[in-house]
Formats: sequence, structure tokens, C-alpha cells
Amino acid sequence: MKPFWQTKTLEQMTRAEWESLCDGCGRCCLNKYEDEDTGEIFYTDVACKLLDGHSCRCSNYRRRTRLVKDCLVLTPESLKTMTCLPPTCAYRRLQEGKDLLWWHPLVSGDPETVHTAGISVRDRTVSEEGLSEAEIESRLVTWPQSTRSRRP
Repeated sequence: MKPFWQTKTLEQMTRAEWESLCDGCGRCCLNKYEDEDTGEIFYTDVACKLLDGHSCRCSNYRRRTRLVKDCLVLTPESLKTMTCLPPTCAYRRLQEGKDLLWWHPLVSGDPETVHTAGISVRDRTVSEEGLSEAEIESRLVTWPQSTRSRRP
């Protein structure tokens, strides 16, 4: 029997299935900039103030949209126009007709593989708390756009 993400559309998934697609990488919680002329996304290593830099999970997921004004809320509809998700993101990959990668916890059965594969932001970020806009802009990095992983 095929797993739900291969048999259902994003719109058909239950809330639990939808939430389980998050691999816990934390890349979507990085501050990023979009070039208005080209649409290109530039990532920083500066994380949202709510991101736990080790677990790569939101420290206040239920209240995040009240606490962070520009927090992304993913829905099947919003994914159609969202350009800032990293190429490894399960939501983006499924929206593009691709499958989940080997390290995704739903595939591997282990929530640690996203970290051991080097995909997550674990211990690679600084918090935005107390940083100026100029300081954040000076911390551009390219690794969040990479799909390269390492096998344990």
C-alpha cells in the first residue's frame, strides 16, 4: 500500500497528515529576502525569534502568527503562489509533483534523519532577537537552497 502523500492531493489530506509533512528542518523559519526584479530568494542564517535552534521547531507553534507578524501559514492554496520555501520542503516538493526525500521522517521513520543528513538548520543559526535589519542582511548564506544531503 502506498503512503498517503503518494495517493492524496494536498487538499485531500487530513490536518494530522498535513502537519506530518513538516520534516522539522527549520529552513522556512530563516529570515530571507526577495529580489523584487528577479523574484530570487536570498536566505540568511538568522532565524525567527520563536525557532529553537537545536530542535528546529517553533517554541510557540499555536500562537506563532500572533507573536510573529510575518509568520508563514501554509495551506494548499497559499503554496500555489509561495516562492520562499526551500527546495527540500515536503510541501513544496509535493506541490511540484515530486516525492519526499530519503531523509524525511515519514520515509525514514526517524525524526533525526533530517538532522543527520545535514538538511536542518540545527545549531547553524542565530536568533533575530536584537539584530538590526542591516545586521540580518549582512548574514546571507547559500546552504538553505541546497538539496544536497549526506547519508549517515
